[in-house]
Amino acid sequence: MSSAAYTTIHTDAAPTAALVTPRRVSWGAIFVGTILAIVVSITLNTLGGAIGANMVDATQRATPDASSFGIAGGIWLLVANLISLAVGAYVAARLSGAVEKGDATLHGLAVWATATLLAVMLVGNLAGKAVSTAGAGLSSVMGGVASGAGNAAAAAGREASDRTDNSTLRSLTDQATDRARNALTAPSGDPAQMNADQRKAEIGRLVGQRVTSGPLPQQDMDRLTALVSAEAGISQDEARTRIQQTEQQAQRTLDEAEAKARQAADATAKAASVAGYWIFGTLLLGAIVAAFAARAGARSDRLYR
Repeated sequence: MSSAAYTTIHTDAAPTAALVTPRRVSWGAIFVGTILAIVVSITLNTLGGAIGANMVDATQRATPDASSFGIAGGIWLLVANLISLAVGAYVAARLSGAVEKGDATLHGLAVWATATLLAVMLVGNLAGKAVSTAGAGLSSVMGGVASGAGNAAAAAGREASDRTDNSTLRSLTDQATDRARNALTAPSGDPAQMNADQRKAEIGRLVGQRVTSGPLPQQDMDRLTALVSAEAGISQDEARTRIQQTEQQAQRTLDEAEAKARQAADATAKAASVAGYWIFGTLLLGAIVAAFAARAGARSDRLYR
């Protein structure tokens, strides 16, 4: 009787125990591992900053150059990042109680992903604040400059008002108006019969047409040559040579500017490409280190036997 009852209870209890499944993800362990990785990274980078500052010796002028500092800082940053991820992944795998290596590896990768996202968010937030602060500072400076300019203009206006009267201002205005009218109403005849303002006005019109519309027609080119000859007091052959030299110099300047712009764009693209490869390699290496550290932190089956 008792034996049959015992057999029945044992048979009924076995399926119930088999339905119990262990929890595969421990977010608490991932959180702790991530926080620990960040703290270890901050600690190591603080130490690196202190070591770098200690190497600066302005008195003896024995400070390493900027390139050496940059290389050493990059190496230290990479090593500190890998160490912090290894510690955080190991702790997360250990605290999760994962027995299988695969579960431990996933906990380590979760720490890596979470720490990376937090770092990106922190850097983006700092960059946004820096841009906002710079914009506010620039606005304040420009406001101060505008205020100063307004004060200066007001002072200059008062000074001009004190030193001039209406008749003097009217006379100056009339002179400027007459001069502009004479330049705009230049005759289209012999440049030698034109005054300097008229010749300069027509030269400016032809040069502007050359810049905006390309090579001038032969008639306009001859006119420009005659104007330059009369204005500079040189022969037309010399004027034509001077115009050609000016055009060649302007073309060389444009070509050099275009070449420099292309070189700058190419250098920027190469720098962005190299930076992208380095960031990708760093992230990939961090994931690998976190995975191996988490596998090392997996609990052994023997502890539960």
